[in-house]
Amino acid sequence: MSSRLSAPLIAAATSAVLLLTSCGAGSTDSAAEGDQVIRVASHMPPMTDVVELASEAAAEDGWDVELVRVNDNVQYNRLLVDGEVDASFAQHEPYMERFNEENDADLTAIAPIYDAKVGFYSRDYDDVADIPDGAKVALPNDISNEGRALAILDEQGLITLREGVGFEGRLSDVEQNPHDFEWVQVDLLNLASAYEEDDVALVYNYPTYISKVGLTPEDALFLEETVDQRFSISLVARAEDEESEKIQALHEAMTGEEVRDFLAEEHSATLLPAF
Repeated sequence: MSSRLSAPLIAAATSAVLLLTSCGAGSTDSAAEGDQVIRVASHMPPMTDVVELASEAAAEDGWDVELVRVNDNVQYNRLLVDGEVDASFAQHEPYMERFNEENDADLTAIAPIYDAKVGFYSRDYDDVADIPDGAKVALPNDISNEGRALAILDEQGLITLREGVGFEGRLSDVEQNPHDFEWVQVDLLNLASAYEEDDVALVYNYPTYISKVGLTPEDALFLEETVDQRFSISLVARAEDEESEKIQALHEAMTGEEVRDFLAEEHSATLLPAF
């Protein structure tokens, strides 16, 4: 049984509004020439925090990292494909691969940076055993995150997926739904709003998005137990630039001890360093 939760979409005009912030302190002459400037698209903390922190390390080697802020989960890849930025930091590899397939793009994951603690939240229930049969369960409507959400439900014994699909599962792969859950498919950015809907019992979400309603993974009804690093939030670039000096410098800066310590010390409740 499936339904779709109505939620306001972000207007395309709003999505295209960018805030360009210079993070680095590179040479003025080099920045003017453009050869020492590395532009990185991202959209919200802690991803933007990581870029800003990495910029400090990159500046020591003469690179000027510029953070390009976007408003949704599309623009950072559009900018990268169009050559407006050099890299993005906002997605996991399966999401990137789906974007490549749907847009005939050639983006590549350069390095995993952190694993978000994802899981399911409930406003009305403190124990999964109390969730009634026929309850609505909100899932992300993009394929890569849908598969991850279903795998967690399978892991918890709430559904049974077709053997072997793992994190690649779709709703059509649900072989057993003993609680007769009703699936509500929602854009990832709107899942936090679904949590506040009166008739939604379970909502899948990331720490970054669920924080909008004042929650952390500690508030989750259950979290993902088996972590697959394909879902690490990763530094992404165009495949043709993978070995370029800019991307190698950015890779080094974003996988430095400063970033690792920041993730481990400031965000241990929501994520795990992946490098």
